[in-house]
Amino acid sequence: MVDNENRRKAGRPRSTKAREEVLKSAYRIVMDEGVGRLTIERVSSETGVGKPTIYRSWANAHELAMAAFIAHPDDEVHIPKGTIKRRLQAHLNGVVQAFSTPRGRQITLTMASAEQESELSKAFRNQIILKSREIGRSFLEQEIASHGGKSTINIETALDMLYGPLFFRLLAGHEPLNDKLASQLIELLFDGMSAPMADI
Repeated sequence: MVDNENRRKAGRPRSTKAREEVLKSAYRIVMDEGVGRLTIERVSSETGVGKPTIYRSWANAHELAMAAFIAHPDDEVHIPKGTIKRRLQAHLNGVVQAFSTPRGRQITLTMASAEQESELSKAFRNQIILKSREIGRSFLEQEIASHGGKSTINIETALDMLYGPLFFRLLAGHEPLNDKLASQLIELLFDGMSAPMADI
């Protein structure tokens, strides 16, 4: 007779496998057809995982889409060595390129329609959306530390100036998201904060 502990251990691989298949199916649907085409019923049909099992982990298709993106992180952008301006430029170019892809557009749609206060939404924002902002923060903090840790720069404001316009254009769609915008944001930041930048 198999005791309860062994039975639980034997069930874990199947549960993990089912979760992986569900996330893989959801990601494929979103990438191929868009987040609007993702349904729990379709994923259940494609994977053979029962709807009740899927609903135990995700309340709806939007939650499943967020989880699928978290499970399939984008490639890291190579950041060259050099000045803070050069590193920020390379990083922003990478962010622009990533969000100009079909993946980036679907992430934007998912973010716009998500329940903002759920734990999964917060994890989605932190791991997918705000991850880029934190990389920019690390550049600024390293630069400040290399100059004795003193600066008149408000880091939060500087980061909002850099990343806010990127995501506004993604959501509003009124102007293109391209490398030219990234260059303009970098120049605006360094021109507008020339005195504080000279202090660090």
